[in-house]
Parts: sequence; structure tokens; C-alpha cells
Amino acid sequence: MKLRGRLLSSPLTSAALFLAWVMLNESASTGQWLLGVLLALAIPWLLAPLGFTRSPVRSWSVLLRLVVVVLWDILRSNLEVARRVLGPDAAIQPRFVWVPIDLQDPLAIVLLAGIVTTTPGTISCELSDDHRWLLVHALHAPDDGAAAAIVADIKARYEGPLAEVFG
Repeated sequence: MKLRGRLLSSPLTSAALFLAWVMLNESASTGQWLLGVLLALAIPWLLAPLGFTRSPVRSWSVLLRLVVVVLWDILRSNLEVARRVLGPDAAIQPRFVWVPIDLQDPLAIVLLAGIVTTTPGTISCELSDDHRWLLVHALHAPDDGAAAAIVADIKARYEGPLAEVFG
């Protein structure tokens, strides 16, 4: 039992690493699967002495809904970005927008920045030193109203659910 606890120090992290490895390699070969298992076991074990604290998930249903929202937004945003890039030059008016962050959990803040970057049309550029502001580059924000809409969208669609999940 003690060996299992040491070898499998973070089962969810190991499972996520293994699935990510298999998906990124797009291979069902035995060698890739074995390497994935090795990495999935070794990485959390090697990182355990660094003392990372785990953020407890308080609501799995909200997390699942957030994943669906993010996947939908990625699809929708890809189409919007393609339309703007292939359209006239006036269809793109980039701008930097500061998004205030109310999240306290470091993992939630990282996930918020990652979600913003993953969603086409926006990129997380910088996190303020006090972790209260996220600088986002928006592909199209022609005026202050559009910038405010981007901030409101990020806070409602991503930060709100992340606060529920890791609150």
C-alpha cells in the first residue's frame, strides 16, 4: 500500500498526463502507451517534493459545464476568427484589454489564462504582479464598449464558473 501511495502520488494528474500523451501522439502503439504510463507515473512522483498544493474541486458538474462552454467557444471563435482574417482589413481592430480577476486560487487563475489563450481571438499576455489583473490581447475590439463586452464575457463565461469550481 505504501508503494502504491508513493508511486501513484496523484492519480488524477497521472490519468490526465497519460491521456494527453496518447492524444498528442495520435498513436495506439504499445511503445507510446508504455512511454505514456512511464511519464504519467514519473512526472507527479518527481514533482511531489516541490510541495505543490492541490486545489480541491468543489463542483464537478460546474467543471463539466465549463469544459462544454470552452469547447463550444473554441469552435465558435475559430469560425469568427476565420471570417475576420479572410474578410476585409477593417474587420480586425486589435486592442489590449485589462481584465480584473477576483479569483484567489492559483490553479483557477492559471486555468483562466489558459482558457482565454485557447479561445481563438484572444491571448493572455500578462498577469499583474498582484494577480488581480490579466492583460488580454483581443483580435477585434474597436471601441471601449467592445472591450467592456470582452471583459464581461470572460468574467461571466469563465471566471464565474472557475470561482464555483475552486472557490
